[in-house]
Amino acid sequence: MRVTVCQFDNRAERIEDSFSSLANHVQKHSSEFVLVPEMSFSSWLAASNVPSAEAWLNAVEAHQEMIERLAELGAKAVLGTRPVLDAGRRRNRAYLWLESQDLTEFHDKWNLPDEEDYWEATWYDRGEKNFSTARYDDVRIGVTICTEMWFFEHARSYAKQRSHLLCVPRATPHGSTEKWLAGGRAAAVVSGAYCLSSNLYNPKGEGDNLGGLGWVIDPEGNVLATATPEDPFVTVEIDIDFAEKSKKTYPRYVAD
Repeated sequence: MRVTVCQFDNRAERIEDSFSSLANHVQKHSSEFVLVPEMSFSSWLAASNVPSAEAWLNAVEAHQEMIERLAELGAKAVLGTRPVLDAGRRRNRAYLWLESQDLTEFHDKWNLPDEEDYWEATWYDRGEKNFSTARYDDVRIGVTICTEMWFFEHARSYAKQRSHLLCVPRATPHGSTEKWLAGGRAAAVVSGAYCLSSNLYNPKGEGDNLGGLGWVIDPEGNVLATATPEDPFVTVEIDIDFAEKSKKTYPRYVAD
């Protein structure tokens, strides 16, 4: 199975170019599954500590418009998150787009930071504490949205659910990319799954504090590929059977 991760420039004037470049890469490399970053199709709302109902609605509409264009990427499956309004409450919701099928929404972000440049709990509400998997054919997919990755009980839960992929769509800053990569390696080992992550990216001093770096990490914690400013899109072939077998090896088999 060929999978693609990225760092995605979401500045308003760059979104269209970022999307077109991603589509070109996916088609050139015949990728089957694409992970896009957290709330990737609008500016990063939580950079401000003053929430705006108008800005949220604009972001909801912008994501809906781009999701309706996901077929242009040329992949069979795309996973990301988007802002939604659910019974009047704002949520950050994971979605799985499948070719020729309805959109599946299966997880609302639960662990919300609230600090400089990342005022998420100020902007929106946590959803239910539901860390269930989604399915693409026979592939079981778990998701931890950004900060949720650091709560390794979620990765352990996905190991018990026999997830093959642990997807981590992110919006994280410059200066902490190596820390996040270390966390991704740990999450892969705990879950016994391939850990995939894509992050938002604005160049330093241009836009919001979004530091990029995507990755593909195997179930033993080996980094197979990273997305960087020089190579913002990367595609790797992974072995789903390896993720299946990894659930029976250390440390996944050890009882709680």
